Amino acid sequence: MAVWIGDGYELGQSVALRREWALWYTPRMSDSGISHHPSAPLKLLPAYLGTDSIEAALATARGRRILWLEILVNDRLDLSPWRNHPPMQEAFQTACRWYSRYSRLITFLFNRAPLPADPGPIDFREYRTFAEALRFAYHHH
Repeated sequence: MAVWIGDGYELGQSVALRREWALWYTPRMSDSGISHHPSAPLKLLPAYLGTDSIEAALATARGRRILWLEILVNDRLDLSPWRNHPPMQEAFQTACRWYSRYSRLITFLFNRAPLPADPGPIDFREYRTFAEALRFAYHHH
């Protein structure tokens, strides 16, 4: 039995999304404990914020507003250090929602690994920012 918790979610969906979040954020480790998933350079944050670190993006309101776009276009990020950080969780959820809505376009442009499905609502006021970020990332990387 599913329990309604608002915003179009049922409790079962929320638990499943948290499970996906945990699996997606857990880096692949070898027996020696070294990650097989090398950290890739940031694609949007340096141009949009003048920073090359996720910590710096999380430290500013503007950075937190842009972070979901970096997650959306850059599938090589190791986000595990911020797994329990609420602004990172919000950015990740937003990226998952936009990916769920525009997965074919994003996969075509960036050939990225899929994000967990999240059929929740997206804020269409962000569409222009989304489109500009995709265009920038596509032409510069």
